[in-house]
Amino acid sequence: MAMAPVLAELGVDLEVAYLHERPGAEAFLSRAGLEAVALTGAGGQLGRLRRTAAAVRTRRPDLIHTSLTEANLLGRAVGTALRIPVVCSLVNVTYGPEQLEAPDRTRYQVRSRHLADLATARLVARFHAVTSVVADVMAPRLRIRRDRIDVIPRGRSAGALGQRSPARREAVRRRLALEPDEDLVLAAARQEYQKGLDVLLEAMPAVLEARPRARLVVAGRRGLHTPVLEDAVERLGLGERVRFLGLRSDVPDLLGAADVFVLPSRWEGMGGVLLEAMALEAPIVASDLATLRDALPDERYARFTPLEDAAALAGEIVATLQDPTAAASRAALGRQRFLDVFTVERVATSMRDFYERALSPT
Repeated sequence: MAMAPVLAELGVDLEVAYLHERPGAEAFLSRAGLEAVALTGAGGQLGRLRRTAAAVRTRRPDLIHTSLTEANLLGRAVGTALRIPVVCSLVNVTYGPEQLEAPDRTRYQVRSRHLADLATARLVARFHAVTSVVADVMAPRLRIRRDRIDVIPRGRSAGALGQRSPARREAVRRRLALEPDEDLVLAAARQEYQKGLDVLLEAMPAVLEARPRARLVVAGRRGLHTPVLEDAVERLGLGERVRFLGLRSDVPDLLGAADVFVLPSRWEGMGGVLLEAMALEAPIVASDLATLRDALPDERYARFTPLEDAAALAGEIVATLQDPTAAASRAALGRQRFLDVFTVERVATSMRDFYERALSPT
């Protein structure tokens, strides 16, 4: 969504349609002078299909760009019926053993979505992937040629995010009622199994043993994994040392105040919040995922831990808090990499070129 205003400035006549309400999304698009088309309403999937078809039939776009499974399937069906090319974004690694074993979904759900994706992938003009790892993994899983996938990373606006400063940090800490000697450990993620927040909670007793004044703050909406997380807080006796803030509009401010930002995901495409953490010079501790290494290639930029390893995660969080000078050095390199690679202006130019290739297939 951050890319939409910049694409408009580059000459892309853009309208954004959404299937589900997201707080603040329509207001953001309106401020950018872009039309937001609501496809929400009654009737389930059939109702959404009818509304999508009606919106596309009325507007007759040159190209339909979709992201995530439900939108991908709807866009492919409508685009094919109305003879409008469709491009789809691959934003995550899906349909693998991690998803098949996830407790928040059944194997039937994963396999049925996979089959639907496979059956309709041939209807897509071109694919876009957020990392080369996602492209390499998903090409065989969708049985498409790798050269049909363009790799373009996510982007964020450096101007909109702002910069870390002592004043910004102190303002956030006052809002959170943090004492001057408390360490702010931040996670920003939906409360879902994929995000590994339960592993982070398991790490916190060891963190608190070494840093008794640490405070874990989690920003992100509730989800299917919320009961597991709440039970873990009680079982581990974390009490007031953990706060769930829910959905927040001030995540950049939180990142600018964090002593360490933790991304303990079990799988990712390329999390947008990771780019925001880089832009705001938050020291990063993350799961050692190949997709995240696209953004942060090595330990000069961040500390990495094995998946599901709460002890290792605790160790890296403590090490980051105990050596703020080294942490700040890594964070400064992360910000420079963000400015070199992931600004929304750079990414939007690549996306415009991608659209032109999709409309002029060779």
